[in-house]
Amino acid sequence: MTTSQSALPPQLPGILVEEAVRAALTEDLGRAGDITTNATIPVDATANAVISSRENGTLAGIDLAETAFQLMDETLVFERHASDGHRLSAGGIVAEISGTARAILGAERVALNYLMRMSGIASYTARFQEQIAHTKARICCTRKTVPGHRAFDKYAVKCGGGSNHRFGLDDAVLIKDNHIAVCGGVAIAIERAREFAGHLVMIEVEVDTLEQFVEALEANPDVVLLDNMTTDQLAEAVSTNQQHNGGRIRLEASGNVNIDTVKAIAETGVDFISTSKITMAAPTLDLGLDISIS
Repeated sequence: MTTSQSALPPQLPGILVEEAVRAALTEDLGRAGDITTNATIPVDATANAVISSRENGTLAGIDLAETAFQLMDETLVFERHASDGHRLSAGGIVAEISGTARAILGAERVALNYLMRMSGIASYTARFQEQIAHTKARICCTRKTVPGHRAFDKYAVKCGGGSNHRFGLDDAVLIKDNHIAVCGGVAIAIERAREFAGHLVMIEVEVDTLEQFVEALEANPDVVLLDNMTTDQLAEAVSTNQQHNGGRIRLEASGNVNIDTVKAIAETGVDFISTSKITMAAPTLDLGLDISIS
């Protein structure tokens, strides 16, 4: 297996992982616990289990899977065979678990739910990034994530070699079309944002036309988002930006981005391509747990 990225691997805070997994287990166990397992499996039964991938993909969510098993029984042994961000082949082993059979069965679904969803996002992101690897562009996620799971969705994007856009409304200024409509123009919106934001806060503005783009360049934001533009328009914007200031302002393309269009968009010379597809339309990666009694 090879890692999908050259930078240091992303990490999730342990306290965030434990809180989410504990809530998921509580939801699944309900008021009476795993009544099927409790009715059929002796308390002292032990077992061995293997989590494996049934298709090629990129792994994400291993910390959450391990936490699910250890919250059920801290004596369970969880042996990792792969790390987040690594490419998996069909049949490849992700982890082996041994210990109390009841605990393994109780944690199975929560562990696999996190692994399958997050690995699906990582795998789909990797496919997008592979399409544009010959360009300077980076594929980015958006705020279109499952409510309550944004940190995990965005973490999975990074495991797949993608980049994160802002995490929320509070970590960067993104002036969108509705802001501009209410404010009265691109330039005044950027001016107000600059006066309001601290010096460490990035300012990005969304434009729908090349005329708006020129107005934005004059106001000197950090990033301009080119929304729903054709590849010809994107290429013209890249050229205009280069002529205006040597390409100092970074350009982001968004809208109508999918696995079939992303290559042509990247080849226009934009710096970033943002899409909700990698978080909202990613198919889950097929992972399974097979168990045997020890």
